[in-house]
Amino acid sequence: MHTILVLGGYGFFGSRICQALSSYDEIHILIGGRNLFKAQESAINLGLKSDQGIAIDAHASNLVQRLVELHVDTVIHTAGPFQGQDYAVAQASISAGANYIDLADGRDFVGGIEQLDTFAREKGVLVTSGASSLPALSSAVIDRYQHRFSRLESIRHGIGSGARAPGLATMLGVFGYCGKPFLRLQAGKWQTTYGWLDILRYRFPPPVGARFMGSCDVPDLILFPRRYPNVHTVTFHAGFASAPGHLFVWAASQLVRLGLLPSLIPLVIPLHTLSQWIEPLISDKGAMFVSIEGIGIDGQPLSLDWHLIAQKNHGPYIPCGASIALAKKLAHGEKLPVGAMPCMGLLSVEDYLAALKDFNVHEIPP
Repeated sequence: MHTILVLGGYGFFGSRICQALSSYDEIHILIGGRNLFKAQESAINLGLKSDQGIAIDAHASNLVQRLVELHVDTVIHTAGPFQGQDYAVAQASISAGANYIDLADGRDFVGGIEQLDTFAREKGVLVTSGASSLPALSSAVIDRYQHRFSRLESIRHGIGSGARAPGLATMLGVFGYCGKPFLRLQAGKWQTTYGWLDILRYRFPPPVGARFMGSCDVPDLILFPRRYPNVHTVTFHAGFASAPGHLFVWAASQLVRLGLLPSLIPLVIPLHTLSQWIEPLISDKGAMFVSIEGIGIDGQPLSLDWHLIAQKNHGPYIPCGASIALAKKLAHGEKLPVGAMPCMGLLSVEDYLAALKDFNVHEIPP
């Protein structure tokens, strides 16, 4: 049995990962969090033993000892927000001889995980950050189609959510940079843009349709120019299913940019509550797009558009696909790289989507 501890296991993404892994014969799942009652209740609801729900503090000084005592083989860290976190959990996992996977979406956090590479190699474990839609799935899509290009020049991608509101930790991470400046590569130059501004209207294939989208600060913006060195433009946008909701956040972000509001963080809890109230009135459909452009192998301009469509509010399962797929590979004894790295090149699109086969999620290839 491969023992996997999911930190934040009863949270928004953690609960979905535990649900997906709970019936896998080779995995002994531990649902971890600060609240023992919630952890045990989650275990029972999944048909597990109550003692598979455990109280554990990801930032406790004795974390290494706890991981060793629990015989943990792999830690899946979902307890965000990751913006501003250090690598204490990853370091504790390595010290305990456990693999480490996280769903981080913080640009600097994911990009800096390689500083643990030597330590992870010495211990012979896999340490990977950003095991989520970005950059795990987005890079897998680009890797799949890169052979069609003699020169890949532009990557534009984005996500339009469905009605289901993300967890508070995710909203805190996202709203933290609303209206705040960050750099992205545009036409060969690093240019400043602002969180949730640079608004555009993207038309997804049916049944999703057109969505407002704003610029977001994500790991791909720094990782893709390194991974695909000929690329001169990398952009990412995201949007809500509710057009009025998106326009409200866009307007509020403008106030932050102008210095009239310090931050949108105080709005997170009321907006999260409001999102839950109005969920039945909003589309349950979400989508992701990856558009790549450049010169084809025939020397002619080439552009490809890939889409992923989620219905029945199954979109929140998509960020969980990478950790589910990696967990199954590790439990099955498949050989994966050792060392510390952003989650790119570890999974194919097929690997990723196979982990989501039980959900209403399907791709539309170019």
